[in-house]
Amino acid sequence: MTTADKYHVIRQRMVDAARRANRDPTSVTLVAVSKGGSMDQIVDLIACGHRDFGESRVQQLQDRIAALPAILEARGMDPGLAAAVRWHMIGHLQRNKAATAAGHSWLIHGVDSMRLAEELESIGQRRGKMIRALLEVNVSGEESKYGVKLPAARHMYEQFRNMSALRFVGLMTMAPNHPDPEKARESFIILRELFDEIRLESDPTDDFDQLSMGMSNDFEAAVEEGATLIRVGTAIFGPSQTQALESL
Repeated sequence: MTTADKYHVIRQRMVDAARRANRDPTSVTLVAVSKGGSMDQIVDLIACGHRDFGESRVQQLQDRIAALPAILEARGMDPGLAAAVRWHMIGHLQRNKAATAAGHSWLIHGVDSMRLAEELESIGQRRGKMIRALLEVNVSGEESKYGVKLPAARHMYEQFRNMSALRFVGLMTMAPNHPDPEKARESFIILRELFDEIRLESDPTDDFDQLSMGMSNDFEAAVEEGATLIRVGTAIFGPSQTQALESL
C-alpha cells in the first residue's frame, strides 16, 4: 500500500468510529504524525488534501517547514500550499526550544509544567502573538510519561487560564502502550470527563474545545470517547506489512 492508500484507510476508520459514537466525523481532526516519514510522503498527503501534520523534534519541524515550498514546486504543485499546512508540535518541549516551536506551530500539544507555560507566555508577550496550546495530563500515572498528574490538572489549568499570550484550548494525553486498544479506553474516558468538567466551568470565549488523544493503535477508541484530535504516525508513514516482510 502507498502512503496515500494507508492515509485513506485511516481516515475511513476514523469516520466509521465517529459514526458509531453518533458524532459528526468532521468534528475530529487527523494529525498525521510525520516525524518518521519523508518529505515525499508529506507531499503525497498534501496532494490528497491533508493539512495537519505533527512533529516531535523542533529542529525537524523547522527544517521541514523551510523545505516544503521548494519540494512542492519540484513536484509540480503550488508552493503556496505550504502556507495552508498546520504544524502541530506533539513531542515533549524543552524550554530552550520553546521560542522556535512557538514560531512554527499552529498548536503545541504537550505543555506539562508551569515553567514551560511561563516561558511560552513570555515569548507570546514579546512577539505580540497568541500561542495556542494543550495541557498534557498524565492520566495513567506512568512514570515514563510526561504530563501533569491527574489530581493537579484542574488546578494547573486554573493557573494557566489567566495568561494573556498563552491560550490553553484543551487537553492531551498518551494512553498506556498496550496491544489491546481497549486498554486505552479507560484513560480516554477519564480525560474526557475532566475535559467536560473544565469546559462546563469555562467562559465560552476561552475556546476550550480540543481533546487530543489516540494514536495508531487506539485512535478508534479515542474517537468513540470524544477525541477532537487524533495523532496517527506509524499506521500512515510506517512500512506496510509486505514491505516489512521484504526487509527481513
